[in-house]
Amino acid sequence: MSERPPQRIPNRQLAALIAEAGFSNAGLARRVDQLGLEHGLDLRYDKTSVTRWLRGQQPRGTTPALIAEVFTRRLGRRLSAQDLGLDACAPVYAGLEFASTPEEAVDIVGGLWRKDSGSHAELRKIAFTPAGLVVPSRDWLIGRADERVGHDGSAAASVAASSGATGATTGQPGAASYGSGGGGGGGSAGPVSVRVPAQGRGTVPRQAVPAGVPPARQTDRVAGQRVGGGDVAALRSVSELFRTLDQAYGGGHARQALVRYLEHECEPMLRGVYGETTGRRLFAAAADLTRLAGWTSYDIAAHGLAQRYFVQALRLSQAAGDRAYGSFVLITMSRQAVYLGHGREAVQLARVAQQGVGSAAPPVVQALLHSVEARGHGVLGEARACTTSLARAERALESARPGDEVPHWARTFDEGQLADEFGHSYRDLQQYRAAVQHAERSLQLRSPAFARSRLFCRVVLASARLGLGELDQACALGAEAAQQATEIRSARAVDYVRDFERRLEPYREAAAVRNYRDRIAAFG
Repeated sequence: MSERPPQRIPNRQLAALIAEAGFSNAGLARRVDQLGLEHGLDLRYDKTSVTRWLRGQQPRGTTPALIAEVFTRRLGRRLSAQDLGLDACAPVYAGLEFASTPEEAVDIVGGLWRKDSGSHAELRKIAFTPAGLVVPSRDWLIGRADERVGHDGSAAASVAASSGATGATTGQPGAASYGSGGGGGGGSAGPVSVRVPAQGRGTVPRQAVPAGVPPARQTDRVAGQRVGGGDVAALRSVSELFRTLDQAYGGGHARQALVRYLEHECEPMLRGVYGETTGRRLFAAAADLTRLAGWTSYDIAAHGLAQRYFVQALRLSQAAGDRAYGSFVLITMSRQAVYLGHGREAVQLARVAQQGVGSAAPPVVQALLHSVEARGHGVLGEARACTTSLARAERALESARPGDEVPHWARTFDEGQLADEFGHSYRDLQQYRAAVQHAERSLQLRSPAFARSRLFCRVVLASARLGLGELDQACALGAEAAQQATEIRSARAVDYVRDFERRLEPYREAAAVRNYRDRIAAFG
């Protein structure tokens, strides 16, 4: 006598959520298929598939996570596969979750650091997904700083108890912090004297560990140790060091060393013993380093990985109680969206950042936020909105005064960078004469230390000259930029040059273009 197959139990949880969301079976199937396409999955679900799920059949693979994400977007609250009565599976949005607690945030970002440090090539091939921007930015906007971030250490609770050391509670968690340091009133380390070698391919070893950074896997720090102000100051100093290297030589030079430092130094600190005041400062420093890991990943075209780092930096900034830094992370995400051609998402992120800090932000910060919004409008070809945002940025910067309290991450935003934003925006709007004017001004004002930014601006100037029909000047500028691109490790620099070369295609038989190609070939 053959055994009867086990009877499936109807999925009442899924049925209740379908009713709450107002979906039809066909509507739910269509949304799951559409979300699958965002992740490169060719799914063919229909209303019959949903009927089977309601009768108790379990969908396979990552489909439960996709279904959960469909309901998360519709209902505005985070739902898991288990909440829908489905079997757990690996989340398709791994790394894009906006954690509900600081402990969960450390688990998520720590997992990213470890996988990235382990040279998982597939991690750097993860696709950027515009849909993954919605929930984190919304949760940040409506969320508040965590009430408690102090930690007794998972392996050192007895140490914390015996010492009797508990940090004082920070004042007004969640308020925007515009001081020189991170959130919770924590100050960053003072200016770091970094000796940067002259540019050139042979000057900085590939993935070399900069002086002062402990070699990977040789650190003595372990989870459960007490964290003090000196530890946080060290994180700040290391952040400045890596930032300087990135600006001068591109994200590819020391990115891997940065990630290893995060894994072997920063994560054990986050799992260590600290009170509230130190905890806020620690999370602020971790947010800054994590954003930088995302920025350097973005610069080597690991866009999905960069997006995940940015989301986690945003969550860490919330734990720090540093609303202003959260806005900086959001405009970093907006810049990536601009670069990838997602203008609408870029504008939305910039506006969320503005709303999150409000009108109390220093003029320099306001100028930065408005200029990034302008870039999104420029990509969309929205001339009026773009020029309006640029005008707001210009007025805000003009109202800045010496002695204003400006956060460390906004201190480099000056007339030179604003002129660069103008140049890019007008180039995108095909207003080439204005683009030339502002790009030239930016190159006059910006320090040679910002080598990559100057390269980008030079390409913008070359493209604008080309748009005005000045082929000889355009090719000369483009050749200079192409040579500089060989001296830094930046996929974005290469892409800028390639974009210029695509613009040259209609003139490929011209003598100036042939000379340009000969010069490029000589660079090897």
